[in-house]
Amino acid sequence: MQNNKLSDWLPTTNKEVKIRGWEELDVILFSGDAYVDHPSFGPAVIGRILESYGLRVAIVPQPNVNDDLQDFTKLGTPRLFFGVTGGCMDPMVSNYTASKKRRDKDAYTPNGDIGFRPDYATTVYANILKDKFPDVPVLIGGIEASLRRVTHYDYWSDKLMPSILETSKADMLVYGMGEQPLREVVKLLQKGVPFSSLKTIQQTAFLVNQNEAIPKNKNWEDVEINSHEVCLNDKKKYASNFKVIEQESNKLYARRIFQKIKDKTLVINPPYPTMTEEEIDASFDLPYTRLPHPKYDKRGPIPAFEMIKNSINIHRGCFGGCSFCTISAHQGKFIASRSEASILREVDKVANMPDFKGYLSDIGGPSANMYKMKGKIQSICDKCVAPSCISPVICSNLDTSHKPLTELYKAVDRHPKIKKSFIGSGIRHDMLVPEFNKNADAKELDDYTEEVMTNHISGRLKVAPEHTSDPVLKLMRKPSFKYFHLFKKRFDRINLKKKLKLQLIPYFISNHPACEMEDMANLAAETKDMGFQLEQVQGFTPTPMTVATVIYYSGYHPYTLEKVKTPKTKKEKDDQHRFFFWYKKENVEWIRNILNKVGRKDLVEALVPMKEDKKWTSIKPNKVKNTFDDAIPAKHSKKRNKPKSKKKRR
Repeated sequence: MQNNKLSDWLPTTNKEVKIRGWEELDVILFSGDAYVDHPSFGPAVIGRILESYGLRVAIVPQPNVNDDLQDFTKLGTPRLFFGVTGGCMDPMVSNYTASKKRRDKDAYTPNGDIGFRPDYATTVYANILKDKFPDVPVLIGGIEASLRRVTHYDYWSDKLMPSILETSKADMLVYGMGEQPLREVVKLLQKGVPFSSLKTIQQTAFLVNQNEAIPKNKNWEDVEINSHEVCLNDKKKYASNFKVIEQESNKLYARRIFQKIKDKTLVINPPYPTMTEEEIDASFDLPYTRLPHPKYDKRGPIPAFEMIKNSINIHRGCFGGCSFCTISAHQGKFIASRSEASILREVDKVANMPDFKGYLSDIGGPSANMYKMKGKIQSICDKCVAPSCISPVICSNLDTSHKPLTELYKAVDRHPKIKKSFIGSGIRHDMLVPEFNKNADAKELDDYTEEVMTNHISGRLKVAPEHTSDPVLKLMRKPSFKYFHLFKKRFDRINLKKKLKLQLIPYFISNHPACEMEDMANLAAETKDMGFQLEQVQGFTPTPMTVATVIYYSGYHPYTLEKVKTPKTKKEKDDQHRFFFWYKKENVEWIRNILNKVGRKDLVEALVPMKEDKKWTSIKPNKVKNTFDDAIPAKHSKKRNKPKSKKKRR
């Protein structure tokens, strides 16, 4: 253990407040996670940011909501405001699986124990605080608040819900990454501006009553979306809202959004510009202990911390814009990269931790290989409304050079205490294929791929093609599966050249909007062709603020307003998922029957031919079989990928 004092963490109890010699607190934070003082944990970042502004900050992690609620009153009344977050994940994702079963572990709680985080934690905490302290402002933020800031579909209750500002009764919402808006909030409060007057701060949202004037800002244009009540009655109009929300969230110069909710108006101010290198460095350079609070020493390890304690986050944001992903909705489309100097300072800090064994678990970000990537001509980006910079093709204005990243990896590995640095974040394999990334230097792409394969993985490289069906991939905003074939060829070539014997592990999703049973059969057969027995698979989970979730609930694509079919019943979902495990004995006859019914004997022969029964069903489930043969699909794959006949469709 390091020579840390209790006062090195933000205080969590009155005793710890007194240790610091404080008589009053400026801000009290409430979090659905256990308190880990690490830059990968949002509540810790917000606490340290506020502290850096000279504020006296305390944090109440995982307050008990099932007793007399003393956790909400024990630290008294803050001078400025309460801050509330549900934690690093939406609490409903933390608490439930994709099939809505309660999880038996919570990764952000000591020992993985469950029961310490309520469902809809932000709303629960904020309501309690407004009841106990009606005159004290409550500011909500984090992933739960950020992605539920407008009318949204909640999968777990199967309902369309209004802005979380309405249900939580909070006074203000900060969406996205909180450093920039919080700086302005604190600056104005320190000048004596009342909290109720903070109406024109970027990247914040609030509700105004019908008889209350909406603040003017001559620098902003405004746009009004369909009201919550209209959305409740018209799924198509609900879907149309999302196009506006997504485009404005990703613009550098966005419009202010209005939405009526009953007798109130939701106001969402435009976001801040992407953080500068200096701003993001300042956030990561704060004095984190990088450790859980000592109060958890006897309760057991915190799984989420154990996974990332020796990792380094090098950038924020993602320009992929995948239809099922919330990263760009929360962190933004444009990449905010740290300086190499800041990253190396953190590497040095980790390397000198007492229990460090020489291995960094990850040097990455939302996507591992987007570091330092941005528009070549900024004025073009300034006018862009595209939700993705790489779908359907890579933007010609996007600099996708992997050279800075390759050089960064080498700089990290030069540290005398680093034995090996791993890349644990997901790598966008499509950006490493010259046929797709046409404006990149092919040698740079190969150099990066070779550097990763040679020095930064252990046995397996995990990538996420997500599907094999081009129509499904198009809706996902992912490239054609042919680029995975091409990447595998490059991977296999480097494997042979370097004698590495590495495995390539692809991730796939079932039940995604536009995906039908035959698409899953095609997926199973094509991946079998390539030598894979899939294990990195998942069912689509509708989470707020994604294109795919809007389609799942409404049945309409928000950009085209055309109808899109989505698997929704448990049987449809289970049946699609079974195709991943075609090699299991209990699935073989079922797959044959399903495919014979729709006249796809070609797929039966490709996937579960009679002659292979003995061979495939003897293999243990959930193991990957990967071969290093050429990536060209077998002869029947062309036939298998023909457009589906309407007569044969179920």
